Amino acid sequence: MPRVHDRVQLVLAAAGIAAIFFASFLNFAPNRLARSAAHGLLEAPSLQKWAVIGALAALFSLSLMKQQRTRSAVACIAAGVLSWGILAAAGSLAFTLTAAGPPAARASPGAAFWTLGAVAVFAIASAMQTAHLGLLARSVIGLFFCAAAVIMAAAGSFDQLSLVREFANISGVFLKELLRHVSLVGAAALLALLISVPLTLVVLRGQTLANAVLASLAILQTVPSIALFGVLIAPLSRLGEHFPFFPRIGISGTGAAPAIIALILYSLLPLVRSFHAGLSGVAPDVKEAAAALGFNRRQILLKIEVPLALPALLSGLRVATVQAIGLATVAALIGAGGLGTFIFQGIGQYALDLVLLGAFPVILLALIANFAFELLLRLAPEFA
Repeated sequence: MPRVHDRVQLVLAAAGIAAIFFASFLNFAPNRLARSAAHGLLEAPSLQKWAVIGALAALFSLSLMKQQRTRSAVACIAAGVLSWGILAAAGSLAFTLTAAGPPAARASPGAAFWTLGAVAVFAIASAMQTAHLGLLARSVIGLFFCAAAVIMAAAGSFDQLSLVREFANISGVFLKELLRHVSLVGAAALLALLISVPLTLVVLRGQTLANAVLASLAILQTVPSIALFGVLIAPLSRLGEHFPFFPRIGISGTGAAPAIIALILYSLLPLVRSFHAGLSGVAPDVKEAAAALGFNRRQILLKIEVPLALPALLSGLRVATVQAIGLATVAALIGAGGLGTFIFQGIGQYALDLVLLGAFPVILLALIANFAFELLLRLAPEFA
């Protein structure tokens, strides 16, 4: 029996092969509400079909290869071929199906498409991890995959997929809602940062006070986001009734104001906890040495404690930002806009593609934010 050297690639290859034979690659329906018919990958053109099968066979074979570097390099190539194959196959098969169907026909990616896409993503991630690639190398590979998909989209390869056709219907407002989503998260993160800094300084005064503040913020985290958004409607509406100035500057029971306030409240716990852990983790000997050199309390904080605690501070800000990107989708329910608008419209219209057009950018924003903070964390020691 041959020995398996990479169980991850073996499992991924097996999952991809099973998806080809037991799941739908594209679902075709004459309109949005009609029942769809399943179409498998084997109905796709030969080149794309065999590219996918060949890439999965390569991943299966790689799991038996002993040389780790060679295995990782070939796995990256196989994942690239797999990515191209499933995208090209989906575009070609969607064009063939819709060409013979009514104008409202829809070709939506099925379970096999998403499974194979996940296999490609996890295969490349596993290969980069086992190869111990640095941040720059991983970034270049990721940008290469993204650029290839963008080029295919620009060439019109996906024009007949329902996701693309749905995007064409909302393209006029998509950028507006995307910027709205980013502005909600940015405003909340900035204000939460400004609030958490003095709050952390208060917490550092004693363990009893720290326990009380952190426990209170932890309780806020347990409140469901939709409930907190709803609770803020009444007091802000009453405030606007008594002080007409507030509605004129955009503060009312619905809209951006309650959304930003709720996001701030959810961001305080990760920020204060990480700030407290980072600043209290600075060795007392270091602070005593700085004091002996004539540093006052303010100088010790700004020149010693903050630089040494910078990695912890950035980690807390990363958690708060990524969390806010996800929670901001719920803000669409109270009229704040953002990408959640498409998600809830899709749910109401029974349009999965519209839901995905709202969900995918949220995931992408979270990944971009996480990557940006990872880069800052790599650079943080240079500023310490």
